[in-house]
Amino acid sequence: MPVLYVVRHGQASFGADDYDVLSPTGHKQAEAVGRALAAQGVKPDAWIMGDMRRHRETMEGILKGMGVEGVTPEIHAGLNEYDFGALLSAKLKALGQDTTPPRDRSNYFRTLKEVVQEWHRDEIPDPYETYGDFRARVEDARQVCMRDGVKTVLAVSSGGAIGQMISGILDAPPITQVKLQLQMKNCAVNRFVYSSRNVYLHGFNETPHIDASNEAEMLTYS
Repeated sequence: MPVLYVVRHGQASFGADDYDVLSPTGHKQAEAVGRALAAQGVKPDAWIMGDMRRHRETMEGILKGMGVEGVTPEIHAGLNEYDFGALLSAKLKALGQDTTPPRDRSNYFRTLKEVVQEWHRDEIPDPYETYGDFRARVEDARQVCMRDGVKTVLAVSSGGAIGQMISGILDAPPITQVKLQLQMKNCAVNRFVYSSRNVYLHGFNETPHIDASNEAEMLTYS
C-alpha cells in the first residue's frame, strides 16, 4: 500500500517577532530527520508542503539530509497552520480586552487550548477562518497527498493541521485535534498507509532522528 509521511516542521522561533523562522535547532532537526528517513529506506516520489516559511526551511533541511537534489516540492496551503493569534485577537477584541497573546509558554499553551475549543464550537466572534473551513482545507490537502499514481509521499506541515488530519481519519471528536497538536514534537514523523477505500494511521509523533546521545538538544515541542 502507498505510504504518506507527514512531518511537523522543525523548531521555529517562539517568542520572537517572527515565529515563522526555524531556529538553529530547527535546522538541525530537519537535516537529522532527513538522514534518519533515508537510513530507513524512505524514497518519496512526491514532495508536498504548506506555504509557510518554516515548512519550506524544514523541507530544505530534509532534502539535504536525504541527499536529494533537483526536487521542487508541491505547495498546498491546506497544510498550513491555523492562526491562533488571530483567533485570540478576535475573541479578546469582542470582549474589549487587550489582544496581546501571552508571552510565557505555560500561559500561551493553556490559552491556546481554551481558545481552540471555543473555535471548534463556533464561539469565536467573526474568526478569520472558521473551524469548518480549516477542517475542509486539511482534508483537501490529505486527499491531494494521497492521490493515485504515487507510492511514497513526504509532506511537511504544522502541528495543528497534522492533528486535524489524524483526528479526521480516526473520526475523533474535535477536542482530539488540539490534544494531538499539543503533544506533537518538532520534526515528528506521522505515517499513514492508504488505498482507494481506506486510510490507516501507522505511526504517530515518531522521532527516528533522536536518541539518548542527542535528546537534550533535539527533543523540542515549540
